[in-house]
Amino acid sequence: MERVLVTGGAAGIGAAIADMCRDAGWEAVVIDAAPCPGGIVADLSDPGAAAAALEEALSGGPITRLVNNVGLVAPAALADQTLAEFDRAAALNLRCAMQCAQAVLPGMRAAGFGRIVNIASRAALGKEGRTAYSATKAGLIGMAKTWALELGADGITANAIGPGPIATELFDRANPPGAPRTQAIIDAVPVKRVGTPADVAHAARYLLSAEAGFVTGQCLYVCGGMTVGAAGA
Repeated sequence: MERVLVTGGAAGIGAAIADMCRDAGWEAVVIDAAPCPGGIVADLSDPGAAAAALEEALSGGPITRLVNNVGLVAPAALADQTLAEFDRAAALNLRCAMQCAQAVLPGMRAAGFGRIVNIASRAALGKEGRTAYSATKAGLIGMAKTWALELGADGITANAIGPGPIATELFDRANPPGAPRTQAIIDAVPVKRVGTPADVAHAARYLLSAEAGFVTGQCLYVCGGMTVGAAGA
């Protein structure tokens, strides 16, 4: 059975992607700080803990598909963003993605096949109060483009997905249903709803598939049209 590594796959978007992978007939290997059935528990912001978790994940055989999903937001205005917050966001959102890709790369090259999907964010295009988040999510897009150039001859593709507002537990805590601020977010989305984890998982499923072999170095925004521009502008 082909194996897929999903970081941060215990809940939200990551869990939806892991479920979609299982539906596709792949073995989903989840690494997350939160426990989940069959998952590997690790703080992926710590290089040593990440290395041990990756060794455990690879003990079951090579992994030819990778979804770099784990991340944190650390919201703050520029004047208030601390260096510690920025460093942790960079470690978890960005450095971890490179470490995971390096770990699974030998198996992908040996198979002559690989799929890497980095879960970035629409915030990579800019969002107030998101200095650390937007910078690290933009970095995931840049790394995917670089890996596409480096790894294409090995049969490995690398792409990114940029979700817009997605209805997860984290989103609902920050944006209570029915609140005026939440409605304002919905009103700003051309399709007039927030996305679901399944919306992102469907996009990831395609980019992870064998059929997506001619798609690499791209960022697919799953955002309900928010990246297009304001209507009538």
